[in-house]
Order: sequence, then C-alpha cells, then structure tokens
Amino acid sequence: MSFLEKSVVIKKPVEEVFEAATDFSKSPEMMDAVVDVEILSEGPVKEGYKFKETREIRGRKASSVIEVTDFEQNKHYSVRSVQNGLDLRYHYNFVETTEGTRVEFKGELFTEGLRNKLAQPLIKRIIKKEDENHLEDMKKHIETSVS
Repeated sequence: MSFLEKSVVIKKPVEEVFEAATDFSKSPEMMDAVVDVEILSEGPVKEGYKFKETREIRGRKASSVIEVTDFEQNKHYSVRSVQNGLDLRYHYNFVETTEGTRVEFKGELFTEGLRNKLAQPLIKRIIKKEDENHLEDMKKHIETSVS
C-alpha cells in the first residue's frame, strides 16, 4: 500500500549517508517541517530504537513517537509511527553506486476506523506535501556538510 516513492543519489559514501540519515537528532536541520526531536532510546540506532518527533504542520505542532522496525547497518532501515488510527511506515534502502549512494524511499499508510478510511486520500495528500522532498533535503544537507 505504498503511496509515496522516491529515490536520490547522494555524492557521498554509503557509510556517511547512512550515518547521517539515521542520526534522527539532526532531523530539524534536514527537514523543514521537523521542529524538534527527543531521543527516547539509549545506545546506537537498532530495531526497537524510539524517538519523539515534533512537526509544525499548517501552523500547528504535532508530535509522534517513531520506532525503528527494521535495521541493517549501511543497507536499510524502516520506521513506523502509529497514532489516532493512522499507521505510517517509511522504508529506506541504501545502495552504493559509482556516483555515490542511491537512497530509495517508500512510504506506506494504513488506516483504522471508518473516519480515517474515508479521509485517507486527504491524509495522503497532506503527508506527501510534508515529506515529498525530504530526500532532496537530506541530499543537500549531507552533500554540503563537512565530513
């Protein structure tokens, strides 16, 4: 049930790209809508790692707890946020290429309840508007930051 798919090539080695992408404390620097991140887990990022992300959407702040549901260093990771009958899952794959690292992204949305099912097209449009360009923003951030 993928509703958003993107890919981008970042002109940096896969280890550097993966490390930057999974440093969730830096999300406010990479994504315009994210205004704050609170790390809820100790230690390195792995399956089960959690953080609280606060976004400003249409002038209102909304927070959600995000959990890493799949993780393989320098290869791929997935995150999931569940709240108010909305189950949002983002999947990232990292592939080393001759130009750098290709990051492939897929977003999925699952809904519970009649109201959410009926509102799903609108919810998808709002999420697309918020996250459609986040890979390009990540690319810009990683390519311009000093290693």
